[in-house]
Amino acid sequence: MDKTKRKVNVNSAHLTYILKGVLIGILTGAVVGAFRWLIEKSLLVWQHAYHLAHTQPLYLALIFVILMLLGLLVGKLVTQQPHIAGSGIPEIEGQLAGKFTFQWWAILWRKFVAGVLMIGSGLFLGREGPSIQLGGAIGQGVAGLTEDSRRGQRVLIASGAAAGLSAAFNAPIAGTLFILEEVYHNFSPLVWMGALSASITADVVSMKVFGLITVLHVGSVPGLPLKYYWHLLVLGALLGLLGYCYQWVLLHSSVWYQRFFDRIPRAFHGLIPLALLLPVGYFFSDFLGGGNGIIIRMPQLLPSVGMLVLLFILRFVFSMVSYGSGLPGGIFLPILTLGAVIGMIYGTIASKLGVLPSQYLVDFLVFAMAGYFAGIGKAPFTAILLVTEMVGSLQHLVPLALTSLVAYIVVDLLGGAPIYESLLDRMTVNKKLKVISGKNEQLEFPVFDDSRYVGQQVRDIHWPKHTLLVGIRRGEKTAIPSGDTLVRAGDTLLILTDRNLSLSVREQLRELNEPLENENDN
Repeated sequence: MDKTKRKVNVNSAHLTYILKGVLIGILTGAVVGAFRWLIEKSLLVWQHAYHLAHTQPLYLALIFVILMLLGLLVGKLVTQQPHIAGSGIPEIEGQLAGKFTFQWWAILWRKFVAGVLMIGSGLFLGREGPSIQLGGAIGQGVAGLTEDSRRGQRVLIASGAAAGLSAAFNAPIAGTLFILEEVYHNFSPLVWMGALSASITADVVSMKVFGLITVLHVGSVPGLPLKYYWHLLVLGALLGLLGYCYQWVLLHSSVWYQRFFDRIPRAFHGLIPLALLLPVGYFFSDFLGGGNGIIIRMPQLLPSVGMLVLLFILRFVFSMVSYGSGLPGGIFLPILTLGAVIGMIYGTIASKLGVLPSQYLVDFLVFAMAGYFAGIGKAPFTAILLVTEMVGSLQHLVPLALTSLVAYIVVDLLGGAPIYESLLDRMTVNKKLKVISGKNEQLEFPVFDDSRYVGQQVRDIHWPKHTLLVGIRRGEKTAIPSGDTLVRAGDTLLILTDRNLSLSVREQLRELNEPLENENDN
């Protein structure tokens, strides 16, 4: 009797979260659908303005003035609510991990307005990160009205975030898996049922606005014969190398902004890419925006290798300039665009060398999108399903998986960490530094061969409160650790703490670093 009653209760709980997911999906689909529509229409207006500027040079001055005014307005919004800057995915990840608390309405309307103005202006930013944050804010708003438990609130925030990605890309399965694999790090039934119901509903609402055509409809993608699969190993390795370079440059871009433009408040660094957008828009107006139009046109245009290399350099550099400024916008779609260009470069060269028939160029465009994102985001399952849903073809799962796996392994061997987790680490470091007083002291602790934490990742170690691991010295080199960094015997840990707490922290660290045999003796 008790077992039957318990089963009914569990099922009713699942049904409750599914229904809440449907509600979140409807709201998120409407909000993100409007967000996406306004960005697309705004981008068309800006492209038309740049075309007019070729015949009426005075339009350039007007465009510049408007861009600066928009930059000042968005800078004001970022000053009021700093967490609308960037993509918003690290904020959602930190929120689900209990590291941040936000006022959902303050985030929602400011992110919506700022995202439309900046992404719609033609900057090389994606709509997916802001869409995820918008969905998460809606999920938090619904949770505030219906949920008492903290766990329930986190489930609904995750459901909204999944719905946001689904509505942005019409990819409900990838939206669900991205939240589970990359953001929530939990495959709880409540989470995936709420996220999936929200994602499917948001996708349906979005399709009512944008139709049934997939976001990246590149036409027919022929099946790649098995004898050409060796290309996927080479392509995957190339994507891994370039993906690691992308990670490194992106993580340093904000540092370079603060170093070279330190006299400008951080919230107004967006004025720099907006000023540089003027010549980019004037000479390359067709290449503005996140890049989905470029991906769709490439298989028909078949540009030369030289043009593709120039396009890659332009997209890479200005993507870093755009995102590093802290403007509201994501990196999802720009990463996919860069991956597509890399795939076309590789396929075109291979075709000219006579080792690949030209009919398979579009295949390499598709495979490279998945591989590049899998390496940078370190979320291979999401990459495979996302590209599959966005392209609309299910017959390429094996080559997609092989390319993604090789790219992932290469980035892993080079020491790359998941990009969104790395961005979150940067944010929490800044938060901890504000807690530690101005009188800091750096402690150095050697890690012995028999330490209990040899071989553990940094994120798995319970560090003392009010401390910050700022470096790990190995031999003559000192590395900045990430959550994925493994602690090795012989390392010296460089730990920052408040000078007034140093004695207490030293004692805690000494206990933390006790040999395993001492622990077993106790």
